[in-house]
Amino acid sequence: MSTAAAPMPASSPAVRSDPAAQAYLLMRIVFCLAPIVFGLDKFAGVLTDDWTRYLAPEFNDIIPGSAATAMHLVGVVEIVAGLVVLLTPRWGSLLVAGWLAGIILNLLLVGGYGDIAMRDFGLLAGALALNRLATAAHAR
Repeated sequence: MSTAAAPMPASSPAVRSDPAAQAYLLMRIVFCLAPIVFGLDKFAGVLTDDWTRYLAPEFNDIIPGSAATAMHLVGVVEIVAGLVVLLTPRWGSLLVAGWLAGIILNLLLVGGYGDIAMRDFGLLAGALALNRLATAAHAR
């Protein structure tokens, strides 16, 4: 049994007429592109000037190397997560949800970023919703 959801072209009748298919396509695109963009920015530094300020000392202490190296590792994981969503959204969505849970914990440990942690909780819920939509799309 394949774990990848069947491709759903944007011009297919299901996408044009089914709100669930539209939501699935939209969320699959977002949860593919957003982690890749955030991951690439760990190297480019366009969205923020210092990603290391978001890294909790508790995590920095167990990750080998500097905080900058840790954030590059984070970037690689985010890029991979986005690609997994592209290829197998049922599993990729769970990977993204787990990753977001880790980010939320990290932000709460850093302190002062409760607003971002709350936003990421909403994204976590969206990733879990994508998992359910992907499961339904795969069953069709």
